[in-house]
Amino acid sequence: MLGTGSALAQVATDASPLTFTGSTEEKRFHALVSELRCVMCQNQSLADSNAQIAVDLRREVLQLMRQGKSDAEIKDFLVARYGEFVLYRPQVESKTWLLWFGPAVVLLAGGFIVAGAVRHRSRRSATTTPDERNEEQEW
Repeated sequence: MLGTGSALAQVATDASPLTFTGSTEEKRFHALVSELRCVMCQNQSLADSNAQIAVDLRREVLQLMRQGKSDAEIKDFLVARYGEFVLYRPQVESKTWLLWFGPAVVLLAGGFIVAGAVRHRSRRSATTTPDERNEEQEW
């Protein structure tokens, strides 16, 4: 019963929706909050989350925008407060190289392994006699 109550306490009731001064501000806001991760809900952006902290952060992002902060300054503010977890696309740094370039390295390594296996097999079939090829095909 207590767990249900605390789960309900997480859901925000957004009594006063955000109002924008223009379509440019609204587009910038939506682009920015879609790149930021909710610190409470994993795998939800700040724009998609209904958690109370996401509602509060959306209001804070809009407030920072109206103070004249750039997108980078707003992201830096949130990273300083919550860590890089808040960014969906972490910055390319020495500690995030594996995250950014790891899949490409694995793909290249797989390509080299497949190319090596194909090359080895073609050399082997070129050096074998027709009788040896027949023996290999029998099993």
